[in-house]
This record gives sequence, C-alpha cells and structure tokens, in this order.
Amino acid sequence: MKKLGMINRDIAASLASFGHTDLLVIGDCGLPIPKGVPCIDLSYRIGEPSFLTVLEAVLEDFQAEAAFIAREITEGNPEVEKKVLAQLKADYISHEELKEQSKQAKLIIRTGEATPYANIVLRSGVIF
Repeated sequence: MKKLGMINRDIAASLASFGHTDLLVIGDCGLPIPKGVPCIDLSYRIGEPSFLTVLEAVLEDFQAEAAFIAREITEGNPEVEKKVLAQLKADYISHEELKEQSKQAKLIIRTGEATPYANIVLRSGVIF
C-alpha cells in the first residue's frame, strides 16, 4: 500500500503515465466531459469532494508547468479564484477555450463542486 501521495489508485496510475505537456483537467460537477477523454469521477454528493480539496491533493503529487482557468471566475467565483492563485500561477482563458482544451486532456478528474467556473487545466511539467 502507498504510504505517501495520491492514494486513489486510478488517479495515481494516471498521473504516473503523464509526460511533458500532457493536459490534466480538474472540473466541477457541471463541466462537460468530452467523448473519448477518460474521466475519474470523484463526486458523491453536491459539493463533495470540493474542487479546491482535489486540486490541493493533485498538486502535491503532480508537476504542473502551466495552469489555465476561465477568466469568468473573476466575477463568477472570486473566492475560489483567490484560493487557486494562492496555490499556483494561472493564465486566464475564456470558459469556452477551457472546454475546448479539455478535449485534448489525457484525463479529467470530476469533483462534486457546484460553484461556477471551478475548473482548471494543468499542463504537465518535468521534475528536472
């Protein structure tokens, strides 16, 4: 049994398969999942697990060289925006662009988050 890091076997196995520049999306429960993109659905009730809880856990185990959030989050969900930006630097794109980028994702992790624009695209970096 793993002692540290991500203990969800599906997420741990997926993260181990990522290479440089692969895309990982962490989304709220309303984000559309594009056909053909693998999705690990962690939601079990509205709000649980939260987007921020999952993001924090993933960032402990995942090297992100870039992050993208919807610019609409500034007005639609400033509290989540503030907490995301406290954890990492993120570039703003439109929500429509974020949904387009999710079509290229290697994996989407769906949370139970039910607040607007609580989605992020992470681009895999390297650890050296």
